[in-house]
Amino acid sequence: MNRLMWSVPLVGAVAAALLGPLVIPLLRRLRLGQQVRTDGPATHLVKAGTPTMGGLIILGGMAVALGFSGQGGPRLALALGLTCVLGVLGFADDFLKVVLKRPLGLKARHKLAVQAVAGLALGLAVAWLPDRGTAVRLPFVGHRVELGTFYAPFVALLVIGTANAVNLTDGLDGLAAGLMTLAMLAYSLLARALEHPDLLAFCLATAGACAGFLVHNRYPARVIMGDTGAMALGGALAAAAVLTRTELVLPIIGGVFVVEALSVMAQVASFRLTGRRVLRMCPLHHHFELGGWPETRVVKAFWVAGLALAVLGLASMVWGAPP
Repeated sequence: MNRLMWSVPLVGAVAAALLGPLVIPLLRRLRLGQQVRTDGPATHLVKAGTPTMGGLIILGGMAVALGFSGQGGPRLALALGLTCVLGVLGFADDFLKVVLKRPLGLKARHKLAVQAVAGLALGLAVAWLPDRGTAVRLPFVGHRVELGTFYAPFVALLVIGTANAVNLTDGLDGLAAGLMTLAMLAYSLLARALEHPDLLAFCLATAGACAGFLVHNRYPARVIMGDTGAMALGGALAAAAVLTRTELVLPIIGGVFVVEALSVMAQVASFRLTGRRVLRMCPLHHHFELGGWPETRVVKAFWVAGLALAVLGLASMVWGAPP
């Protein structure tokens, strides 16, 4: 593969970093400020009014990096398609909440419907790719399980779960962007091993743009990615997993996202069944904050966990590779 390919993440990072000074003042002028939960940690009240919809910076950085790569192909088209569809969905949600002042944004059933349709479309399209099929590979052992007609619904569930897990994780400065950088770098290595240059360019561009966004999103954040960024990145991560045939490795590489989502599910289930909470507050990162951890410490600890899980996910593919 072209050695210039490995310059793609640098281009994406620089582009996102340079877009910040252009986009952030515009968001301020349009008064697109973040609304902070009144029932959240008291330390987050100072974040009220921080410009949101910063996901536009990430998407812009990705576009510049992909243009630089010069890559094209069906896998890139599918990955970009899912990313853009969920990005538009997130933008609509942000627009309703921030511009039209509707605190709940889009109704949950409407968001789930769009995510499900996008996931089904991806699953059906992927099944028609050359040498792709509808089998999924088991991590660590390498065996494949044929899903047949159940593959597209399986991909839809994967897309729904990933998009919402990333969205739930985006609650601390730099948390989701840092974890996405690590996860997409891991998927870059998988795409490289599979010799899919278009998908490699996509993963590297996403990782680079997320890293560049951290220049503006690290603590104290000058901009928040919002649902625009979180939904789009969730779609990008799900697409990377599906297109590298590592759907079942995604819960390992993206393990922090999974735990964050499960923490919310456990909290809701416990409260409804017993009237008690299992965590001080959910998602899990808020539990540690209320336990006395500074926000920066929580983020760094979760980044370390994300790095370890990314390595474990890659190892699961090596151990399970055929001799």
